[in-house]
Amino acid sequence: MQRRKFITLLAGTTATWSVAARAQQAGKFWRIGCLSPGSSSSQSVNLRAFIQELNDLGYIDGKDIHFERRVADGNLDGLPALAAELVRSNVDLILAESSFAVEAARAATKTIPIVMTGVGNPAGSGFVNSISQPGGNITGLTNDSIEVSSKYLEYLRAAIPDLMRVGVLIDPKHPNHPTVLKQVEATAQAIGVSVSTIELHSVSEIEAALRLIQQDRLAALIVPPDPTFHIIYRQIAVFAISNRLPTMFGQKRGVEAGGLMGYEPNLTDMYKRAAALVDKIFKGAKPADLPVEFPTRFQFIVNLKTAKALGLTVPPALLARADEVIE
Repeated sequence: MQRRKFITLLAGTTATWSVAARAQQAGKFWRIGCLSPGSSSSQSVNLRAFIQELNDLGYIDGKDIHFERRVADGNLDGLPALAAELVRSNVDLILAESSFAVEAARAATKTIPIVMTGVGNPAGSGFVNSISQPGGNITGLTNDSIEVSSKYLEYLRAAIPDLMRVGVLIDPKHPNHPTVLKQVEATAQAIGVSVSTIELHSVSEIEAALRLIQQDRLAALIVPPDPTFHIIYRQIAVFAISNRLPTMFGQKRGVEAGGLMGYEPNLTDMYKRAAALVDKIFKGAKPADLPVEFPTRFQFIVNLKTAKALGLTVPPALLARADEVIE
C-alpha cells in the first residue's frame, strides 16, 4: 500500500515537473548569435529565411528570441574577436556561416551550441568527430557534396562541347577549396579535360591572378564559393567577358555580377533547415547527437546577357535545366 502511494506520488511529481519544465521552456527568451565573415547585406537574404522559419516554428523575434549579429565585412582576422564578443554576451546558440566563422566560434566556446552553414568538410576540418555523430557542441549543414563540384564541369562541358582546359581560382587558406579542386580534377580526368590552378591568397592579389589566367589561355574558369570573393566578382566577370572566357561561379552572386553560369546548394532551404536544428537544440537535443546534414536542393543559374557578350549560344537542353535565367 505504501509502495502504491509512493509510485502515485512520484508519477504526480514527475507530471508536475514535466508541465513546469515545458512552461519554463516555452517562456524562455533565447539569444542567438549570428557570426559571418561577409557583410550584413550579403547575409540578409539568408538570415531572413532563417528568422522566418524560426517564426513558423513559434519563435517570435523580440518576444521569444533576440539576435546578436556580428559580421567581419571580409576581414577574416577579425572573426575571433567577434566570436568572443558573442560568447561574452551570453548567447544561447551561435549560427556560424562558413568554415572561417565556425573555426572562430569553436575557439571561443566549447559549451555554447554552434550550428554551422556553408562548411565544405566539417569532419576533415575537425569541427565534428563524424557526420553521423558530431560528438561536441557543433552540428549543422555542410555544402560538401560531390554533386556540387562535379556539376561545375558538367555544365561547362555542356555549354562548350570542345572544352579542353579549365582554370580553378582557389584560396589555399580556404578549408573547402582543396576538396573542390580535388573533385573538379577527378571529373576533369574522367572527361579528358586538363585543370590549371590559380591561387589567390587575398582579394588584393586579383590583378596578378587575372594576368596569370590571361597568360594560360584557358577555355573556362571556375570560381568556387568564398566569403571574400564576392568583393571581386564584378572584376572577374568584366575581365572574363573582355577575354571571351566563360565562367562558372559557386555562388549566384557571381552570375548576377556578370558571370556566365552558377551552381550552388539552395541556401534558402539550407537556412530553413538550420532553423529546424536550432529548434531541436532549444527543445533539449544535444549538437553532439544531431547528424550533420547535406544539401538536398540545388540551383543552376545562367546569364544569357553574358552568353551573348561572349558570343556563346547556350544549348536549349542546358537552358531547360536552369532554375533561373538572367536575360
